[in-house]
Amino acid sequence: MNNRILICTDLDRTLLPNGEQAESPRARDLFTQVSQRPDVDIAYVTGRHKTLVLDAISEYKLPTPNYVLGDVGSTIYEIQSDEWQLWSDWQAEIAPSWAGFKHDQLADLFSNIEILKQQEAEKQNTFKLSYYAPIDSEVDSLISNMHEELQKNNIRASLIWSVDDIELVGLLDVLPENATKLHAIEFLMQQKGYTHSNTLFAGDSGNDLPVLASSINSVLVANARDDVRQQAIELASQNNNSKQLYLAHGNALGMNGNYSAGILEGLTHFIPKSKTWLE
Repeated sequence: MNNRILICTDLDRTLLPNGEQAESPRARDLFTQVSQRPDVDIAYVTGRHKTLVLDAISEYKLPTPNYVLGDVGSTIYEIQSDEWQLWSDWQAEIAPSWAGFKHDQLADLFSNIEILKQQEAEKQNTFKLSYYAPIDSEVDSLISNMHEELQKNNIRASLIWSVDDIELVGLLDVLPENATKLHAIEFLMQQKGYTHSNTLFAGDSGNDLPVLASSINSVLVANARDDVRQQAIELASQNNNSKQLYLAHGNALGMNGNYSAGILEGLTHFIPKSKTWLE
């Protein structure tokens, strides 16, 4: 059993203050301070690929994490002495869901859906097919039609919808069924022996919902969209995990609950001893 604390956090509009709401002064510095403790490990759990994670670390002066669960959970990297090691065991874990189909073969199945536009090449990988779609798309119908096509070919996939609030566009990721952020975190916990009592996840968007509604202690930062907040509450309740979901609201630690302030607020809620780290 690993007694270290594992803080898993989404990047965009969770740790990164790149949304419309204001960031609390000192919040990111305090997060960095916590990350440097010898009993704390950090995992960035993000839709970004490796290059964009490195860009974020540089631009926002973030601490180098111990792990990156990237590409919406379709890659896992362990980082030691600035060396990024891709976990081949994770690739082997998720590969069977796509029934031998390669990325471009999978894309061919959806070539007749006119509202879908493939994202840039660097946002794709062997086990991640990503699209842009209009923000006002009939999402339930779109996903249902895509699932029908996948099932015809015995492909087990997760279709994850989220919204880019800055660009005002819908984002749709097609992943192996078990290549979700949730399964990636659970795989990391299993491989490294982290416990549920010492693990925390923080997120803000639709592709974080499977984790937010799970048995993993999770915090939804205060700057999350209202519809995501409502979905998180409902899904956590359906899964009997309401106690594992914390909604950051601010007025804690003298901060507003947005972005890294929300992560720290959730940390002190689930791991009360951490309050002394921030004094």
